[in-house]
Amino acid sequence: MKRTAIRLADGRELIYFDERDDAVRDQPDRRELPSLPPASQLRYDPLTEEWVAVAVHRQTRTFLPPPDECPLDPSVGDRLTEIPAPDYDVVVFENRFPSLSGHVVDAPGEVTPFTPLRPGVGRCEVVCFTSDHNASFASLSPTRVRTVLDALADRTVALGGLPGVEQVFCFENRGVEIGVTLHHPHGQIYAYPFVTPRTRSMLAAARRYAERTLGGNLYADVLAAERAAGERVVASNAHWTAYVPAAARWPFEVHVAPHRPVPDIPALDDAERDAFAPLYLDVLRRFDALFDMPMPYIAAWHQAPVRIDRDLGHLHLQLFSIRRAKDKLKYLAGSESGMGVFINDIAPERAAEMLRSA
Repeated sequence: MKRTAIRLADGRELIYFDERDDAVRDQPDRRELPSLPPASQLRYDPLTEEWVAVAVHRQTRTFLPPPDECPLDPSVGDRLTEIPAPDYDVVVFENRFPSLSGHVVDAPGEVTPFTPLRPGVGRCEVVCFTSDHNASFASLSPTRVRTVLDALADRTVALGGLPGVEQVFCFENRGVEIGVTLHHPHGQIYAYPFVTPRTRSMLAAARRYAERTLGGNLYADVLAAERAAGERVVASNAHWTAYVPAAARWPFEVHVAPHRPVPDIPALDDAERDAFAPLYLDVLRRFDALFDMPMPYIAAWHQAPVRIDRDLGHLHLQLFSIRRAKDKLKYLAGSESGMGVFINDIAPERAAEMLRSA
């Protein structure tokens, strides 16, 4: 894989990840762009002990443009986009409308004595999986998936090395039902200046389990139990297992986990990276086959924090959809949104059976 980094017209970094070593990436960004927005504001909620980002500049971000105005397509002729090259394999670039960034203007302060605030220091990047606007992740080749995985590993290391970054989150949102604002197949990477609430909760459970079992790895033992039971396993190979969690929150939710406990994507070896693609592509295609239509989903990589509790983490990909039937969606209503208590309409065992049969 060849890696080439350039700067866009407004100073943002863009990196080409090419599958050919002879790829030439010397096309300049010929656009005139406005100055970068200031970093968002982080406000602390003392009632939940969580940080909330207030990023008012994101109100102006591009929203579902027509196909001939997609900013993630290659630049061709006078049609200039975020990617200056006329074609590409995988591209990663700094988000033009970031929730977190290094462009700090405001100093720390407080809203009230209970609500301190600080700049939203970090970084948000966009990951374009292919130059084909009409493709999807499920339509990628295993070779391309490996390139994407290598790019995510590269960015996890790079972003984890930035000052103040505590956690790196790689994810993909797919489908207007989920809330995507661009149809082009792409994902995102967030570099947070704190450990996220979901990860803190999982780490706390893993720590209690390790203390109770004198060093046991909670996720590894849960994975082993699911593999032994087999009832909720959707697919597996020598290095990975895809299964529906016994306490799945979403109608269709699958964890894709490596058999070897590793903290993050960079820790995967070559054999594990190669084995991921065919299994994950199989699961994605089963999602689309469930109702014979593109399935809206979120694919979220759970990685260990950058600096703490890395021994407690176990890398895995959480894939889930809000579609519960061909003509029905699951909304986060009162119990889920108000109290955080999920109510699943489909038994995990039934969901696994449906996916195996799809």
